[in-house]
Amino acid sequence: MVQFGEGSSGYLATPVSGTGPGVVVIQEWWGLGEHIQDVVRRFADAGFVALAPDLYHGRTTREPNEAEKLMMGLAMDGAATDIVAAASYLADHESTTGQGIGTVGFCMGGSLALWAATLSDDIVAAVGFYPAMPWERMSPTWSRYQDKAALLHTDEHEGGVNGPAVLAAEKAIEGAGGELSAYEYPGTDHAFFNDTRPEVYNAEASALAWERTIAFLNDRIG
Repeated sequence: MVQFGEGSSGYLATPVSGTGPGVVVIQEWWGLGEHIQDVVRRFADAGFVALAPDLYHGRTTREPNEAEKLMMGLAMDGAATDIVAAASYLADHESTTGQGIGTVGFCMGGSLALWAATLSDDIVAAVGFYPAMPWERMSPTWSRYQDKAALLHTDEHEGGVNGPAVLAAEKAIEGAGGELSAYEYPGTDHAFFNDTRPEVYNAEASALAWERTIAFLNDRIG
């Protein structure tokens, strides 16, 4: 765990090589639990300097009702502060190389990861796994996506690439002069990447989404 910004903290992992592009990893509605920490370490193993800001400031849960309360109680200005501070921390970190900072988020964090690129000039590439928050809560300034890129991984159960949130993001990002690629994974449910949830985890889809994510980030910020 590291401290950064003004009162922000997060979980940091660096690659064995000592240097690599910077990626901000954004939590699901459960909080900064072991699964997200494991994802951070996986990014480090893939050659990235990865940092997951603790948006709930020490709180985690495995209960859906409590997770929903935590998500709905999350102040957008506070989340923005933590995410922007994390990106700035990585941009200035001695281990960080590359052409800007990337964000990767899951569920709630999938929407926040896309939103983050409208908040910080440091962030130039964003990856959202099954984004699950309404954009109006964030009031994104989509025009800041000019010359930036986004990648979406969507599950079939929630509408895939034709889901309302996906279509809204696609229209806004491309309208701003950015690029967006979206993939749908047949037979998947929400949270198919979370291997701590066997009822929804899909190993094949997860492996393909991970491969595409690493390729996208290496291309955009490597």
